[in-house]
Amino acid sequence: MIWILFAVFFAALLFGVPIAFALGLASLAYLLGSDIPLAVIPLKLYSGIDVFVLLSIPGFILAGNIMNHCGMTDRIIRFCNHVVGHIRGGLGLANIGASMLFAGISGTAVADVASIGSIMIPAMKKEGYEADFSCAVTASSSTIGPIIPPSLPMIIAGSLTGLSIGKLFLAGAIPGILLALGLLCISYLISGKRQHPKKNRATINMVATGFLDAFWAILMTLLILFGIIGGVFTPTEASVVAVLYAFAIGIFVYKTLNIRHIPDILLDAAITSGSLMVLVGMANLFGWILISEQVPQVIADSLLSISTNKYVLLLLINLLLIFVGTFMETIAALLILFPILLKVATGVGIDPTQFTVIAVLNLIIGLNTPPVGICLFVAAGIGKVSITKVARAGMPFLLVSLLVLLLVSFVPEISLWLPGWLMD
Repeated sequence: MIWILFAVFFAALLFGVPIAFALGLASLAYLLGSDIPLAVIPLKLYSGIDVFVLLSIPGFILAGNIMNHCGMTDRIIRFCNHVVGHIRGGLGLANIGASMLFAGISGTAVADVASIGSIMIPAMKKEGYEADFSCAVTASSSTIGPIIPPSLPMIIAGSLTGLSIGKLFLAGAIPGILLALGLLCISYLISGKRQHPKKNRATINMVATGFLDAFWAILMTLLILFGIIGGVFTPTEASVVAVLYAFAIGIFVYKTLNIRHIPDILLDAAITSGSLMVLVGMANLFGWILISEQVPQVIADSLLSISTNKYVLLLLINLLLIFVGTFMETIAALLILFPILLKVATGVGIDPTQFTVIAVLNLIIGLNTPPVGICLFVAAGIGKVSITKVARAGMPFLLVSLLVLLLVSFVPEISLWLPGWLMD
């Protein structure tokens, strides 16, 4: 029956069925062929979402929707343009910088590509940048979002392991900054070689004005992060604070939040949150079947049979997660694979906080790995260019991302120093 489970799952994915329903269909096919009563389905769906920390996800999604509706994306891009627009290839650098700042609002890679890309890709093409380069920069920089706090994948991972969400947020900060710096360097080098355009240097007054516009987004990230770290509020309470903060900024500071638009914002956040909760519930059912069939033990034994050296195992796990990330959404892959691989990793002495960062970074790099990377498809659709050209243009950025992944994997202090300094 386990072969039927996987056959139905991959067949559903092949036919374009959303991954939550692919998991549900595969689980249903397994249960129909077994002696297990179907009453287990609602029980496992409910137990999957009955986790207190998951209540923070709708709050963060709603806060992000409010800030986006207030025009925060435009303000962030404008500020980054003022800072680096005078450098050769400045729009590409501004694209990456905007993704880094936008990460504090979205926390997801696909949202980053869609929001930043819809503005930056047409603007870069209009200024004379190649379409494939514009799409590649946007897709590659989207990987920063799920690493820099607040990060939805980190919240999911914390709910699966019981690790401190604040500690995981801190653990992702330095890797996220390293990733951003690496992408900035590659973009600058490519732009210099291709003689991409540059703008006139912004005045100090323009930079200051742009900073004040983007300041409120940066402040929200700091408010959430240090509020959790300082023990002022839990992640769930932090999400509520973020919503109230976003409402206050939209109404009283930017004055761009129209009360008539609030029902649409709430509906959009509810749909996004609901679809994510369905995914979590279905993944819990699917994972329960895997555990009952001892699949995690088989995978662990298979990996350990190859080597018990933690560095070799890390390399194997990295390869597996990047491959999975090319065709599976980050949160779904985390829900299914992360608990299994975490046991293997901790069994050979790898710190669980470090491994969480490694797993999330792997899966989001997979979103930009050909041939099926989701972010590549989104960026290519916005830029109206073939996925092949975008993937080819994104290879230098992918290599930098892999280099950062290797550093995080084999130098534990990169992810463990900051949480150890502030929280231990």
